[in-house]
Amino acid sequence: MTASIAWFRQDLRLSDQAAVAAATHEGPWIGVYVLDDDAAGAWATGGAQRWWLHHSLTALGETIRERGGRLVLRRGDAVAEVRAVADAIGAKTVHAIRHYEPWWQAAEEALAKHLDLRIYEGGRLAAPEGVLTGSHTRYRVFTPFWRALKEQMPPSTPHPAPSAFTAPHVAIEGDKLSDWDLLPTKPNWAKGFDIWTPGEVGAREALADFLPKIEDYDHDRNMPAIDGTSRLSPHLHFGEVSPAYVWHRAAKHSRAKAEPWLREVAWRDFAANVIDILPDYGRRNGREAYDHFRWRTGSAADRDFDAWTQGRTGYPIVDAGMRELWATGVMHNRVRMIAASFLIKHLLIDWRRGERWFWDTLVDADYGNNAVNWQWVAGTGIDSNPFGRIMAPLVQSRKFDAGDYIREWVPELRGLEGDAIHDPHEAGCAPDDYPEPLIGHREARERALAAAGK
Repeated sequence: MTASIAWFRQDLRLSDQAAVAAATHEGPWIGVYVLDDDAAGAWATGGAQRWWLHHSLTALGETIRERGGRLVLRRGDAVAEVRAVADAIGAKTVHAIRHYEPWWQAAEEALAKHLDLRIYEGGRLAAPEGVLTGSHTRYRVFTPFWRALKEQMPPSTPHPAPSAFTAPHVAIEGDKLSDWDLLPTKPNWAKGFDIWTPGEVGAREALADFLPKIEDYDHDRNMPAIDGTSRLSPHLHFGEVSPAYVWHRAAKHSRAKAEPWLREVAWRDFAANVIDILPDYGRRNGREAYDHFRWRTGSAADRDFDAWTQGRTGYPIVDAGMRELWATGVMHNRVRMIAASFLIKHLLIDWRRGERWFWDTLVDADYGNNAVNWQWVAGTGIDSNPFGRIMAPLVQSRKFDAGDYIREWVPELRGLEGDAIHDPHEAGCAPDDYPEPLIGHREARERALAAAGK
């Protein structure tokens, strides 16, 4: 019986994995994962993602072996390496989940010229090109996209993982995962990443932990000091759990009260839709009017950018978020918006510099989500906040009761009580080792509006 290949990318699971199911039904198969940094260019897997990838591949490989299969790891050009494995085992067919990143779409097109590439949906709730307006065009605004997507829900019922696999009896070489040096060592900046459990089991555990909180999600997601978010975003990014699985579990738990969270899951679909329409969205403004915007550059802007990355802006809510990001590979969603807005509108630094930093430091960095989120905050996107809507960090910090969150991540401020924690300099009680604000909010707002010609 001829063997086939299951080509893994950002779909590192066995349950509700159509490519694995098809390969298993067909007969013997080999799983292949290729670390291809060149194809993605500037969006090669970032540092924090590499840590996650190491552990996710470890978990996937062990599970496949336990069920009688094999996962082959290769490094290099994805198309060339998949073809090489196919030649080695005599495979003519490759099964894969469809991806929407431009480099993966190019790889799929190239591979299909040489092998029988069978592409399956499974990375999103629905194929974005199937979510259309009444005039059969693609959506460029999320809210009507969401309404149309809901009409197609629920997604197909998730199918369980095959209980056993058959691997072809062919000797084939693969890389050792440890040789890829995905884990940081000198220094080991990932010590705080032990809050995560990468892999399919970890994804399901995270969902199970979150479901009891889902009814309060609409409120708690905005409160940095409350553990009210799902922490599923990296698991979804790496495909360790399918969107269909989380949809069905959440809807079963509480369909009506789950909708605010399911809307956030659908945002991933919208982001895939955007990069499918505009593949260069990660580097190009969605609104051409901003192509000539005068972002700050030069040494002063560089110093401000460095202070932002280090959590030394003098705004406690911003600094807490940036330090949480560095320590854990994630930042609370509300604080992500505040920190991004601060960089763009208080410091007038190009959103693309922030996107690059998040790409390297977030465990859940996703090409579509990153680009759409940054452009939404910047006001440059096809669906975005107006540039003139400038978040006030101090107001946001008080409004969403971020005091304990700040105390956790900005230890030099832990001794402050009450509202002083939000603006210690104004309260006259900032410790000597906490920096002055890089710029005052009123001054920053006036400068930003002037730059935008408002």
